[in-house]
Amino acid sequence: MLETNIKSADLKLTQNSYYAASANEQPAYPKLRGDAEADVCVVGGGFAGLSAAIELADRGYSVVVLEANHIGFGASGRNGGQIIAGLACEQGVIESALGFEAAKQVWRMTLEALDMVRERVRRFDIQCDLTDGFLGVSVSERKGKKLRQWFDGMTQKYHYDSDATWIEPAHLPSWIDSPRYFNGFYDKRSGHLHPLNYCLGLAKGAASLGVRIFQHSPVNTMQQGDTVTLHSETGNVKAKFVVLAGNMYLPEVSPKLAPNLTRRIMPVGTYIIGTEPIDSKLAAKLIPTNAAVCDSNFVLDYFRFARDVNSDNKRMIFGGRVSYSAMTPRNLTASMQARMTTAFPQLANTKVEYTWGGFVDITMNRAPDFGRIAPNVYYLQGFSGHGVALTGLAGKLVAEAVSGQAERLDLIAQIRHHDFPGGKLLRTPALVLGMAWYQLRDALG
Repeated sequence: MLETNIKSADLKLTQNSYYAASANEQPAYPKLRGDAEADVCVVGGGFAGLSAAIELADRGYSVVVLEANHIGFGASGRNGGQIIAGLACEQGVIESALGFEAAKQVWRMTLEALDMVRERVRRFDIQCDLTDGFLGVSVSERKGKKLRQWFDGMTQKYHYDSDATWIEPAHLPSWIDSPRYFNGFYDKRSGHLHPLNYCLGLAKGAASLGVRIFQHSPVNTMQQGDTVTLHSETGNVKAKFVVLAGNMYLPEVSPKLAPNLTRRIMPVGTYIIGTEPIDSKLAAKLIPTNAAVCDSNFVLDYFRFARDVNSDNKRMIFGGRVSYSAMTPRNLTASMQARMTTAFPQLANTKVEYTWGGFVDITMNRAPDFGRIAPNVYYLQGFSGHGVALTGLAGKLVAEAVSGQAERLDLIAQIRHHDFPGGKLLRTPALVLGMAWYQLRDALG
């Protein structure tokens, strides 16, 4: 039932996306027909799979990418577009799992991931409106104290203040003109972009390196051995190595490929609105640095201004609300608009022209889940809503491993992951109940 709900909701959520309406042209990648061979077959045409394909091609491997729908169909083409340092989980989770020295190495990897985004945009001339700057903000004095404690801890342990600046309450209005937020920090190294155009650009970049990309080619089964054979309805691919980068779509499209992995992730719906064009002067007043913004709630809001493709104005891209039941919330556009107006009363009369969303895969501890299910079969999953930059690093780590340098991938693979409790029937209700508690805690300030 959960998989059926996801398929039904997902198709509806793709139909009114500002990203799709403002997407760059892309080549018509064919459907797989007949037999193909490659050194590596990548399953999934999103950020992680395409990043792996680029890194592998750079190392001289022949690569085939199989995408079940079209390039950027999943979270890679529908997310908030924020590229942010760190992981979806706190660094303390990584310290507990790996120790402090290893946690520092992981943190440096996430900074490397930010640099990789910029390098790829330059290398492949990707027109995706890449913009520097990120604001992390709190919604109350109590949460502001916790945010300050976090910032001070990150500064002390990870020297975060070399990239970020703390903002006291008295100074926050000069960074964001909103009555909702108490204090925050500005990270100059993080930023935002048009995610679908970035994904399409990665695909064109991969293709320019000789990667063969096939759309509408879902994998049905996989025969493992020294050579792995992946079967689709209209063709087969034989490869020495396989990278499974389908995230939450992998169990939906190809449930038999890696059944033990699927119990460690859960699909979570997240939703975004795009407004009508807003005068660029007003946009500059509301967020003077044009940074991406995210609050510190567990169930958070995230937003930014995006370029309007038909004028010199901006559009507010405002995300939030989550669904842990695979059911799209009722009155979604109105409720999202109300959340936006709470943050910016100045936009109370601004029309919403786009509403969309999609599903991300989360792990129990919100840490990424990378590793192997066989010596020549790798997987990348569990980005937990924090994957725009991290997926690029993931692709690099798996390419390093295929080429015999697996130290960094193996480090991440040491993070222990648990199955979601309750089995197939009860894990979703259990998660819904747990998230209701976090939402109540956020509401209480």
